[in-house]
Amino acid sequence: MTDIDETIEFPTVVIVGRPNVGKSTWFNRVIGERAAIVEDRPGVTRDRHRRLASWLGIEFWIVDTGGWMPHGSDLDDKVSRQVEEAVREANLVLYMVDASVGVTDEDELIAAWLRRTKVEVLLVANKADNERREQERWEFMSLGLGEPFTVSALHGRRSGDFLDEVVARIPNVVRPDEKVEPVGADGIPRVALVGRPNVGKSTLFNRLVGEERSIVHDMPGTTRDAIDTLVETEDGPLVFVDTAGMRKRSRVDDSAEYYSLVRALRAIDEADVAMLIIDSTVGVTSQDQRLAERVDVAGCPILIVMNKWELLGSEERRKVEADLARMLYFIDDAPVLKISALTGKGVHKLRPVLQDAIDQYHRKIPTRDVNRIIAEAQAKQPAAGGAKVMFAVQGAANPPTFTLFVNRDLPAPYLRYLERSIREACDFGSTPLKLRVRRKGD
Repeated sequence: MTDIDETIEFPTVVIVGRPNVGKSTWFNRVIGERAAIVEDRPGVTRDRHRRLASWLGIEFWIVDTGGWMPHGSDLDDKVSRQVEEAVREANLVLYMVDASVGVTDEDELIAAWLRRTKVEVLLVANKADNERREQERWEFMSLGLGEPFTVSALHGRRSGDFLDEVVARIPNVVRPDEKVEPVGADGIPRVALVGRPNVGKSTLFNRLVGEERSIVHDMPGTTRDAIDTLVETEDGPLVFVDTAGMRKRSRVDDSAEYYSLVRALRAIDEADVAMLIIDSTVGVTSQDQRLAERVDVAGCPILIVMNKWELLGSEERRKVEADLARMLYFIDDAPVLKISALTGKGVHKLRPVLQDAIDQYHRKIPTRDVNRIIAEAQAKQPAAGGAKVMFAVQGAANPPTFTLFVNRDLPAPYLRYLERSIREACDFGSTPLKLRVRRKGD
């Protein structure tokens, strides 16, 4: 699989700086929406977050990064490596400092590192909310990166002037008539990886996209934003979405974690397929059950992935399989794959199963075939009380939705019988189907 980053023609602008200088606030202002989580404390942004931005008719990728923190914890080091990888891919780096604080030791360390990279750097002093702070920008000349620009990401002060300078510096600009579709564009299937914290979602995500795109660390809650990556497969492009681990709402007592939960739920609602990742060494939990119910309600196909399967003995495997059948009985048609995201064992089986689920989700059945299936089902087992489907049509896909025109109301058990008849005849597998009933004359 080849990531689209290797062929994209848009230039890449990367925002770097120490934690809590306003990088995510500026990122959100440029793209015009709150896509990155913003909170007034360091360490909220951890993964690279990329969106397509436009200014003066010029489009470019803008990348938000976590705070670069050399010599920090193991997690800090992983975040810093993500920043360094982003800078290596950049056409232009926006180095953000805090005008309200002045030059810090960390600022000087980052400036020294950026000077060694040989990448073009624009120095920007954020939080310059008034004239006095704008005048204090000159102390940042000591960083050796040229004259600093001043902005207020929060209030938008000087934002337009600074963006003028950004687009003037970036090479190989693409004009609107040469536009390439951004990640997540319509028509490209989206696969959301969901699960409880620390079950291996990001490890599997990185293996699927072929690079270490999400932070992987043995601490629950590492992924905060929903991270999208478009990859090319033998069957066409797919967008994989790595989401934050979802816990009970009663346990979400942190505002950043709350917004992570909201974005994870939105990713489920927008997905064409959801992969529910379960830690086999823990077994199927009540939270896994609730997540499966949430995906089922969203109406997209679900694929159950039992991660860390190789760590179980034969007796433990039988118990987990029994719990799976008992607790997730309502999606008993869903495929179950047993893998190791860490070693890659069994991961190759995911792609064909995913493709089958995507095909089923988008499948359209000709009207004549729908009516033939309904007629055969009614002939085999008529509804009670003279109720009958007079005509049927598939009105939509994603998920497949069928409208039944009836002479009188159909009992709920009979509707389930008709749904099962359509599913089996058309080989819909585990894809959720929707049946809408309209009485003659409505």
